[in-house]
Amino acid sequence: MMLENSAKILDGSENDLDLFFKMSPDLLCITGFDGYFKQVNPSFQKLMGYTQEELLYRPINSFLYGEDEDITTKIGAKINDGDNALRNHENRYLTKKGEKIWLSWNFFPLPEKGLIYGIAKNVTYKKEIESHKNDLIRKLTETNDKLRQLTFTASHDLRAPVNNILAIFKLMDPGKIKDNETSELIDLLKLSTEGLKTRLDNLLENLKQDDVMQVKVEMLRLKEVFNRSVTSIQSMVENSGAVILSDFSQLPEIPFNRTYLDSIFLNLISNSIKYCRPDIKPLVEIRSYEKDGRAHLEFADNGLGFNLNMVEKDIFGFDQKFHHHKDSHGIGLYLVNKQVTALGGKIEIKSKPNRGAKFIISFKG
Repeated sequence: MMLENSAKILDGSENDLDLFFKMSPDLLCITGFDGYFKQVNPSFQKLMGYTQEELLYRPINSFLYGEDEDITTKIGAKINDGDNALRNHENRYLTKKGEKIWLSWNFFPLPEKGLIYGIAKNVTYKKEIESHKNDLIRKLTETNDKLRQLTFTASHDLRAPVNNILAIFKLMDPGKIKDNETSELIDLLKLSTEGLKTRLDNLLENLKQDDVMQVKVEMLRLKEVFNRSVTSIQSMVENSGAVILSDFSQLPEIPFNRTYLDSIFLNLISNSIKYCRPDIKPLVEIRSYEKDGRAHLEFADNGLGFNLNMVEKDIFGFDQKFHHHKDSHGIGLYLVNKQVTALGGKIEIKSKPNRGAKFIISFKG
């Protein structure tokens, strides 16, 4: 019974193959070693916009686009010389309307008949997407280079006035300052200036790396990062009467980028103070711990908080402002999120209006 069925299928094979050739959505053709189409299916004719007669009576190379003509001729010569099947060869054709299309070919030669069987797919859309993606990558690379140069220039040029201020402090004679409050303010200003110089120096070192995509990671003591950050905004802390509590006993240190972590501490602490409630003094609590094999940092405050139902999608967006404050630029949380995620971490926020905010950072395990 099975043999009878097989015989019936074989008996109608020519008609079946002819129907397959005509109905296939893929582009099918048979070419000769002389460089002419011998047969093309309707899908190929429709895409090219030519009749079968027009396609058969012109050399194949006359349909090719630009420099692809020479490349295709060389490949055809290799096939004619007995090379095996050629797969995934891409070249460009021009339709009758003058449109450029990309085709991806698989060729199967039959030297004894002097014929080559070809199957192609239209990959023009894929090529356009690739071209668009490459243009975006090129533009992003150029933009990143410009931003890097701008950051490098700004960081370098700011060091000069900072060094001048530090030089002035060295010239001052503390013994001539009789007022204790003035002396304390000068000491505070000196500490802040030294902190700024350290940040600029660290930023420049990061920018000098040969590959800026490879961010340097080192083991950092959280207490030291905390102290540097608080010192750099000491006047803000004192003027606001803020209370800042820290507990790094469970996890004293983590591996991370120094500049990034300094920036995270500075932004989250200063934000907690800037966006405090007017009726109570700011309270900032920071702690570290390990959970599920990952290091965690929590920054919690008693400030204005957020209505997450309204702002959750935009909370880490660029130039997003959620409270009215003269020093608000809408960049701090954007930077924090980018710095955390750049090294494989995640950041989560819990908050309610006038009930404070808690930022939970989980670092890459």
